Amino acid sequence: MRHTGTFGRFGGFYVAEPLIPALEELESAWIEARDDPEFAGALAGLLRDYAGRPTPLYRSPALSEELGCAVYLKREDLLHGGAHKTNNTLGQGLLAARMGKTRLIAETGAGQHGVATAMIGARLGLDVKIFMGSLDVARQAPNVQRMKLFGAEVIPIDNGSGSLKDAINEAMRYWTEHIRDTFYVFGTAAGPHPYPSIVRDFQRVIGEEIHAQLHAAHGRGPTAVIACVGGGSNAIGAFARFIDEDTALIGVEPGGHGVDTGKHGATLGAGRAGCLHGSISYVLQDAHGQIHEAHSISAGLDYPGVGPEHAHLMASGRAEYISATDDEALDAFAWLSRREGILPALESSHAIAGARRIADRFGPDDVVVINLSGRGDKDLAHAMAALDAREAAR
Repeated sequence: MRHTGTFGRFGGFYVAEPLIPALEELESAWIEARDDPEFAGALAGLLRDYAGRPTPLYRSPALSEELGCAVYLKREDLLHGGAHKTNNTLGQGLLAARMGKTRLIAETGAGQHGVATAMIGARLGLDVKIFMGSLDVARQAPNVQRMKLFGAEVIPIDNGSGSLKDAINEAMRYWTEHIRDTFYVFGTAAGPHPYPSIVRDFQRVIGEEIHAQLHAAHGRGPTAVIACVGGGSNAIGAFARFIDEDTALIGVEPGGHGVDTGKHGATLGAGRAGCLHGSISYVLQDAHGQIHEAHSISAGLDYPGVGPEHAHLMASGRAEYISATDDEALDAFAWLSRREGILPALESSHAIAGARRIADRFGPDDVVVINLSGRGDKDLAHAMAALDAREAAR
C-alpha cells in the first residue's frame, strides 16, 4: 500500500519539478523492495553480520540511581560505524543497487551519516560523494578522515552557515543534475516523501529490539522511551514500535545557549509550520518565512527543521518534546563518561540530559529506555575544548 506522504497536516513533497520523477521512482522501488523476501533477507543478514545487530540493551546503574527507576541504554553506539545511521544506509544502499544506481550521495552534519554512507558504498562497490558544511568539516575531523579512507569524496559547503541545512541544499542541487545514475541517501526522517517513511522503516529495528529485549528482561514494555531529536531519525526509530501503545515518547531537542537567547535548535519548541527541504513541518523561521540558523554544540542536531512525523506526534499530543542546553549536554557527556565508562555522542548527551532533568516524573516501578544513538569519539576534541573554555571562564 502506498503511503499518502503526509502525517496529519505535515509531510508531502514540495520540490523542483525535475526531482518529482526521481521521488516517484524511489517510492515505487521501495514498495517493491519492502515486500520482497530476498531484499528483506539480504538486509537482515547485513544488519546482523556486517553491522552487529542486535545492539545491547544495557541497564545503567548510574542512571537508574539518578532517575530512581530502572533505566536502560539502547546501545546504538556499538553498531558498526558508531551510530544508528548504519541501519538506514544499509537499507538505502541495497535499494540503490537494486535500482541500478552507480553513485551514492549524502548530506552529513556530525559526520556519522557520511561515514555510514561511505562504508556502505565501499561494501557495495558504489561511488560516494558526501556534502558537508565547512563548519562541520572543521569540528568533525575524525569522521572526515574516515569517510576519505572508505573512498568517499567529501565536498565542503561554505554557503550559509556552513552546517547541515546547507549540505542538504547542495546535495539536492547535485541530485537534480544527476538523477539517472545517482541515489540520494537521505540521512534523517525529514525531506520530501517518501524519505520520512523510508528512514523510519529502516530505523524501526531500534524500537523492535527494545520491545523484545525489555520483555525478555522484565516481561513488560517501557514506561518511557527518550531520544534526542534533530531531524529525528534515531528518535522515530526508537518510537515507532510504541506509537500505538501507552509508552511515553519523549524527544529532547537542542536548546543551544537557551531558547530565550534565540541561539538554539529547538524546532518543535520554538518553530512554526513551514516548508523546508521538500516537506511541511515545524521550522525555525521569521515572520516572513526566512529560515533562522539553528545553533547546537552538536553538529548532528544543528538543523532548523524536524521530520514531519515528529511534528505530527507533537501536534497530536502523542509525543512530548523538551530541550537541553549546550551546557546541560556537556554536563551529561562528562557525567556518563565518569559514571559508566561510556563516551556518548554530543547528540545522545542531549537525551541523557533531558532524562536527568525530568527524573522526578519516574518512580521505582517505572522502566525508562534512553536511545544512546552514537558514540562520542568524534566529539572528543570539540567537547573537551568546550569544557576547558567553560572551566576557564568560571
